[in-house]
Amino acid sequence: MSERNTKERILNHALKRFNESGYGAMNLLELAKSLDMSRGNMTYHFKDKEALLKCLSEELWQKLQVPRRSKAIPSFANLHHDSQLYYRLQREYSFIFKDNQVLSHPLVAPQMKAFAEQTIQDIEMAIAVSVQVGNMNPEPLQGTYKNLALTSWILMYFRSSKQEIRNNREKDDGERVIWSLLLPHLTKKGIAAFRKYFGDDYMNQLGDPFNPSLESYVKF
Repeated sequence: MSERNTKERILNHALKRFNESGYGAMNLLELAKSLDMSRGNMTYHFKDKEALLKCLSEELWQKLQVPRRSKAIPSFANLHHDSQLYYRLQREYSFIFKDNQVLSHPLVAPQMKAFAEQTIQDIEMAIAVSVQVGNMNPEPLQGTYKNLALTSWILMYFRSSKQEIRNNREKDDGERVIWSLLLPHLTKKGIAAFRKYFGDDYMNQLGDPFNPSLESYVKF
């Protein structure tokens, strides 16, 4: 096996084990044993766990960046694709997104902060474009649309953690929540464009209906 193939095999296995056990709980000796490899052979390719983390975080960073390079003006169609990308990569690199120690690591934190700021700015630009072309109403109250952009990013970024806490991975669709917050601000033209892109079934299934009856919440 070539050195490149060996490194890829180690990285793929490290990603799997970090996702299963957590970055902090796994050491190089255990990782080497699970690959039927000596620790010395492993450290020839990756001198320590941080070397593995560096490669995996750079791999994640590249996967986050590639779709952005192909975009022109940010749009709600791109917001949909960004959401799906976030969700897929949160599953693929779950040990990064779920571990605050990893997120605050110097090898990870600057990249994630930069990407978060860029994503929020992209959503703000999508809103600005939508207002300009008549798909969204002007901002009703100062701060509304910046808060919507921030909330949309939060719902994308923390989806996996939210689902773990609520234990509802199948039901809790973060993107539908985002759209349910944005749709009230769309014009008739914007709603028509939304229906054309997503379809009536999607629009009519953004979430469970709200029950305004107090009897559902107050126990006497």
